[in-house]
Amino acid sequence: MTRMLASVNGPEEAEVALAGGADIIDLKDPARGALGAVVTDVIRATVEAVAGRRPVSAVAGDLPMQPDPVVAAVRAIAATGVETVKLGIFPGGDAAACIAALAELAARVKLVAVFFADAAHDLSLLPLLKRSGFAGAMIDTRGKTSGRLLDHASVSPLLRFVEDCHSIGLIAGLAGSLEPPDVPRLLVLAPDLLGFRGALCGPGGRAAAIDLGRVQTVRGLIPLEAPPPGARAVDYRLLAARMYAPAAAGADGPVDLVFVEDLVLPVFIGAYARERAAPQNVRFAVTASVLRAGRAAEDMRDVFSYDLITDGIRMLTGSGHVDLVETLAERIAAMVLLHPRVTKVVVRVHKLDTGSGIVGVEIERTRAASRAMARPDVGARS
Repeated sequence: MTRMLASVNGPEEAEVALAGGADIIDLKDPARGALGAVVTDVIRATVEAVAGRRPVSAVAGDLPMQPDPVVAAVRAIAATGVETVKLGIFPGGDAAACIAALAELAARVKLVAVFFADAAHDLSLLPLLKRSGFAGAMIDTRGKTSGRLLDHASVSPLLRFVEDCHSIGLIAGLAGSLEPPDVPRLLVLAPDLLGFRGALCGPGGRAAAIDLGRVQTVRGLIPLEAPPPGARAVDYRLLAARMYAPAAAGADGPVDLVFVEDLVLPVFIGAYARERAAPQNVRFAVTASVLRAGRAAEDMRDVFSYDLITDGIRMLTGSGHVDLVETLAERIAAMVLLHPRVTKVVVRVHKLDTGSGIVGVEIERTRAASRAMARPDVGARS
């Protein structure tokens, strides 16, 4: 399951994050950069205030990639009693030497490396992180005014990052000016952590104090690992983003049509040898019949987001060459029908560059028919 990480600046904000249901309390000073470090006295005070109710992490600061200052900073923060120290892997310097130099400390405190989607980043360092004893890695954004994570990285490379981390036993996290509509899109990738700061803050952005209502809004979008004693039942409206389906109810109720039209992507597709040499433009149109939630839509928990369709198509088309448009259409239909409220889907796939006009296929599939089909592996690579 994915855990919610809330970045706070001290004990007071930590209490708000705890009250809102955050899984991890992460100390960061937003006034001091992407990974601005909080002073050690405040970190200690926050660890004492949290008192074991949740894990506490802290960032090491915006540091040059030089082993001596990096090791000194991580050692000082580790001494405050936090469970995890997050280290930014910034461009320049010698990141590999810094990682290797932390191997001894990694035996005493969990270390998480943070790469930046909007800066040069070398994910070939992941195996070195594992060998050096790091617990995990994250992708974040460095420039907090230059867009969200998904403005700098599409779902396909983010999925590969999560899979690569998991394949070698590293925790995988995603962060970077995330907003509530980003949550269902990223949950599909099954990261271990989603990190938030700006989305939790009131007017004024990430430099403002975090707000309980905003924390609760984000919390409500991420399925709980296990509800606390006496808690109300988990809200399953968004569990579909992780392919968990509640018992089917109201299957004969009214439906809404959620559609994507004229999505054109370069795709490696075709049975001819010449079609393996280069991608060709393919246009997609998908219409999903979606059971209504039983009440007026109020937030992302109440809707089937069209982003899940477009993201799914991008992941499927990015996973390798496909010989037949029929095969691709079937995979898209099966992917959409995984959502428990989708009862029917119509998929149209058009090849635009054949030289014989626009050719393609249209298929219609229902939930009942989809049960006989294998679940598509959107993360499979050819």
